[in-house]
Amino acid sequence: MSEVKYSTIELMACVAARILEDRKSVFVGTGLPMIAAMLAQRTHAPNLLIVFEAGGIGPQIPVLPISVGDSRTFYRAVAASSMHDVMMLAQAGWIDYGFLGAAQIDMYGNINTTVIGPWEKPKVRLPGSGGANDVGSLCNRTIILMRQDARRFVERVNYITTPGYLTGPGAREKAGLPEGSGPYRVITQLGVYGFDEETKRMKLLSVHPGVTIDDIKANSQFEILIPEEVSTTEPPTKEELKILHEIDPTGIVLRK
Repeated sequence: MSEVKYSTIELMACVAARILEDRKSVFVGTGLPMIAAMLAQRTHAPNLLIVFEAGGIGPQIPVLPISVGDSRTFYRAVAASSMHDVMMLAQAGWIDYGFLGAAQIDMYGNINTTVIGPWEKPKVRLPGSGGANDVGSLCNRTIILMRQDARRFVERVNYITTPGYLTGPGAREKAGLPEGSGPYRVITQLGVYGFDEETKRMKLLSVHPGVTIDDIKANSQFEILIPEEVSTTEPPTKEELKILHEIDPTGIVLRK
């Protein structure tokens, strides 16, 4: 039998989709999070409630939308609502998962998408928060999809756009954020990470096929907690890849 061939982005989409559970809700952004949520809905989580920032709640999306405001995000939706109502759902604690990207992340899952360098005179000015602060602050669990290297996995982010566990145990609650909320998984091209229950520091859960522990260490400025036994990420199945390309037939995201 020949091995199933897949790209890094296809692997990341499948890993993200597998995390999402049936009869849960997920706040979805443009691109890879959309694909992951749609894949979950078409496989193991048919009753997954997908929520879009522009107001689409519970759609059954026929094909990949180009943005969160695309009319397809309202197809067969439970509600064609508003950004106000969607953020209200998150504030009320009714959104189980939220997807985020990041330019920088630290050991406690704090995210920077605002500036690289000092705020007063940055080297690079990034898009900023959008709804990311709301998602990371208010959704019960946050899943971060990003590329990993030593410039992005940093000791200290240049700017906290979206709070993770801030300075460690109890810091989110002290800042007034919902108890029990926070970053849950980080998915990169190298592996999958969670956060230690006691210290709230990032820890390795699995490495992707062909990736070594040395690769993980070399692509982070901070020390990632590494258990004695680390599993290898399950690669995409033929069925998952087939569905992915039905979702994104023109390769808007999957060919990046």
